[in-house]
Amino acid sequence: MTGPVVYLIAIAAGYLAGSIPFGLLVTKAAGLGDIRQVGSGNIGATNVLRTGRKDLALATLLLDSLKAGLVALAFGRFAGPEMGLVAGISAFVGHCYPVWLGFKGGKGVATFAGLLPFVSLPAFAVAAFVWLSVFAATRISSLAALTAAALVAPGAWLVETLLHQPHNWFILIGLAGLSAFVFWTHRANLGRLLTGTEPRFGSSKAKPEA
Repeated sequence: MTGPVVYLIAIAAGYLAGSIPFGLLVTKAAGLGDIRQVGSGNIGATNVLRTGRKDLALATLLLDSLKAGLVALAFGRFAGPEMGLVAGISAFVGHCYPVWLGFKGGKGVATFAGLLPFVSLPAFAVAAFVWLSVFAATRISSLAALTAAALVAPGAWLVETLLHQPHNWFILIGLAGLSAFVFWTHRANLGRLLTGTEPRFGSSKAKPEA
């Protein structure tokens, strides 16, 4: 089932789900105050980890991932995989620019990652392998995320080709667009990577992400 009304519902539902600021909600519920006053001021799991609460960071990571994945699953079952991707992309936008927080949200990596297994298993496999490999080698989270984002669409295409699976170009192009969006939300990190000043995970000299 497709059509203009379904597209509008998918976009609206995805955006509203994505704009739920779980990082802010879980830290406030735990009595830690406003996460936007900590570290980088970001509402994502990386900044929640700066509170010293690994459990809250993990909860934020899972919730931020699931909010895109679940709307993609729901609309994918209801109206096809392309509509699922539309809803998931809208959730990504909602996470990065939530209306409730003056359009100042997270950077979208967890939300992007949570979307992948529900729209393309080859893309998820590529992203997971690349992220883990780069992070293990460098301990730089942003570099791992950007490398995975850059390779997710071409990597998915290659895996599908090797497995003789048909290509869904709507999905591949949509994922490529989301990857470009990840580079935009990480533009400050990209600048620090180019100047060699991006902190490594666990470094005592690490500066907060912008």
